[in-house]
Amino acid sequence: MKSLIMLALLGARTSQAGTIEGRVVNVADGDTITVLDTNRLQHKIRLGGIDAPEKKQSFGSRSKQSLSELVFSKVVKVETGKTDRYVREVGKVIVDGIDANLEQMQRGVAWHYKAYQREQSASDRQLYGEAEIAARAAGRGLWRDVAPIPPWEFRHKENR
Repeated sequence: MKSLIMLALLGARTSQAGTIEGRVVNVADGDTITVLDTNRLQHKIRLGGIDAPEKKQSFGSRSKQSLSELVFSKVVKVETGKTDRYVREVGKVIVDGIDANLEQMQRGVAWHYKAYQREQSASDRQLYGEAEIAARAAGRGLWRDVAPIPPWEFRHKENR
């Protein structure tokens, strides 16, 4: 009985591959949203494959604003298969046929999160990598900065 309870608890923390559809009711930052599904359940979603500047970082507000313009109050489809340590479902957000994760990169308001690229399909890995390179070369968004600090480094410094 005790092992069944433990399995149920573990199952609640992991996510099955699937799709969530609903309206975006909150944009927390440049890579985190809340989706309200048709059953009125809220899902915290972490956009997979990207990492956006933190709120206190340069371009943090611009990244959040960009994502808000893309998805806020719109119906989205989220392709998900993982739950992160903050109990957010990680996935690709599609709005009006557009990959919002990729669009954030193309706009120059997010990095390709290479530490987790193995979780992406080979085609997404390539697209996201190329999008970062193109945004960098064009000096779009955060790439206007002479030496932008990746969010994972910023978080590390903040937690010391």
